[in-house]
Amino acid sequence: MLNTQVGMSNILLKFSLFVLVLFVYGCNSAYVNDSKNLKINFLSEYIVSDNLIIDNTVVGGLSGVDYYNGKYYLVCDDPNNPRVYEAKIDIDNEKISNITFEKVIIVSDTSKYFDLESGRYDPDSNQILLTSEGHILRNKDPLFFSINTSGIIQNTFQIPEAFNSNSIQKPRHNGTLEGLCLASDKKGYWIGMELPLELDGPEPQVTSTKSPVRITYVDAKTKQEERQFAYFLEPVDKEPMGDFSVNGLTDLVQYNANTFLILERSYSSGLGNQGNVIKIYEADVSSATNTIKISSLNDTKYIPAKKKLLLNFEKIREKLTDNSVDNIEGIAFGPKLSNGNQSLILVSDNNFNVLGKQLNQFILLELIEE
Repeated sequence: MLNTQVGMSNILLKFSLFVLVLFVYGCNSAYVNDSKNLKINFLSEYIVSDNLIIDNTVVGGLSGVDYYNGKYYLVCDDPNNPRVYEAKIDIDNEKISNITFEKVIIVSDTSKYFDLESGRYDPDSNQILLTSEGHILRNKDPLFFSINTSGIIQNTFQIPEAFNSNSIQKPRHNGTLEGLCLASDKKGYWIGMELPLELDGPEPQVTSTKSPVRITYVDAKTKQEERQFAYFLEPVDKEPMGDFSVNGLTDLVQYNANTFLILERSYSSGLGNQGNVIKIYEADVSSATNTIKISSLNDTKYIPAKKKLLLNFEKIREKLTDNSVDNIEGIAFGPKLSNGNQSLILVSDNNFNVLGKQLNQFILLELIEE
């Protein structure tokens, strides 16, 4: 009887170990599946005429794009007439076949200086979220707010004090709130600075610098900032032939809880339509320090987001009109493609051609999970 019990005990022990191994392996497998390797492929380009007029407004200055339920929302950064366009983008055989601008939403400008840079449609509130860079030189603060579909402001969200025009951290003019996306938890939003605060570090140069920008989570209910991480910008990609160069964050989307796709635009003057270098990076924030209470990133130890290059537009330049990578400032998740992969839609800001000939350039990309 004792031998039988010992035998049964051994069998139960082996079974328990087998179950434990399955459990551990299963957990590891789930982790691997959640950490997919991402790749991006170019699919097509579409150019919208710079002479297109909708409801007495010229289509241009398109600095942000979003997509929801078959409709696209395009942000125009004209400070004299801030507006959002509603549009339809037809995708056939994994190519953009047509773009139709259907409606203009004029934004009621209570600040008297909106410089709209990014916009997202929030289906939970049926509102359009917007960021404005303001005008630091005129003491016009950056803003994060929402409007209804008639253009009337509904909510104003709190942003870190450090981003305001008179803060001791010193935001740079034309380098404040540029990026915006809905959080993957559907409970808040992420806002991204284009350039570092002066106390955080220098602007990117052709030579390597430590240039961190702050990306901040804002809770949808409390309308207050809750956490933040630092993201290091790359150097300026090309030596300018003129007297100006810059590299900054222009937009972002959140792929999952710990992963973002971040758009960087490097510009070097004097190079014509070769001056822009656009790159998309994957940013992993799983180990990043919450920097929201750190007054200066220049003299403090912290862990920034880890980044990996997914696409350098120099590799697709020859596939684009006039070999031009234009001033691409907006990125959004589009509809699923016919093969089941996620599409990405990007749009360029042509600055209404005041700086020379530029394009209303739309780019369709494919996001591949491996």
